[in-house]
Amino acid sequence: MENLTQKAVEKKRINVSIMIPVFFVSTLWLIYFAEYATGIDFSWLGILPRTLSGLSGILFTPFLHGSLGHLLSNSIPLLVLGGGLIYFYRSIAYKVLLWIWFIDGLGVWLLGRDAYHIGASGLVYGIAAFLIFSGLLRRNRNLLALSLAVVFVYGSLIWGMFPYIPDISWEAHLFGFLAGIYFSVHFLGDGPSNDYVPEWMYENEEDETVPQKLSQENDISEETKEQEGSNTSDQQISIRYSYKQKELDKEEGD
Repeated sequence: MENLTQKAVEKKRINVSIMIPVFFVSTLWLIYFAEYATGIDFSWLGILPRTLSGLSGILFTPFLHGSLGHLLSNSIPLLVLGGGLIYFYRSIAYKVLLWIWFIDGLGVWLLGRDAYHIGASGLVYGIAAFLIFSGLLRRNRNLLALSLAVVFVYGSLIWGMFPYIPDISWEAHLFGFLAGIYFSVHFLGDGPSNDYVPEWMYENEEDETVPQKLSQENDISEETKEQEGSNTSDQQISIRYSYKQKELDKEEGD
């Protein structure tokens, strides 16, 4: 019965990790096709730095894309990285996503170039950075494997944070990445625990504590011998005890 319950919970967890990113990405595609069908350019809803009207772009920018290629380049990473975020960090995933969304957009609005910035790639960079650094900091075996997988598959994203392509919003990439790093530290006490630490990480600590334990045992045994000798001479009953110490413009963001 317990196994069936666990399987049901795991199945639901997987379904949610798939369906939420699919729903979000589907929304992006619907908006793009609505823009294409009507012939209306929605880029004016993007972030226009340091303007009052451009503030609303913080909310709308991830939903807007300048071309089919731009949308495709963001869709697959959002599905993969978004699914990983929700599956492994289900208790904090939505908070992490919303904070990255906001900080990335605010950074672009404050310091970006004077052009419309659109695209969800700031989220892609933010989620990727969060997964990489959170896995390393938590020292959790599963999360560490996820971090290495993200580095292996999306390591080339780092080049998108440099201003060498004029039509790319490298600012969105950079601020998203920095936001991901920050929130990997900020939420370190929440979410998955570091309960799958590889044994080799503690080998040095164990080696260092062995001499200390032996020294403590020798001290206790010497004290016990002295007490026994004293108690024998005084013909008193001795009570022996032991203890253990506890150890602790339209800038596309593709």
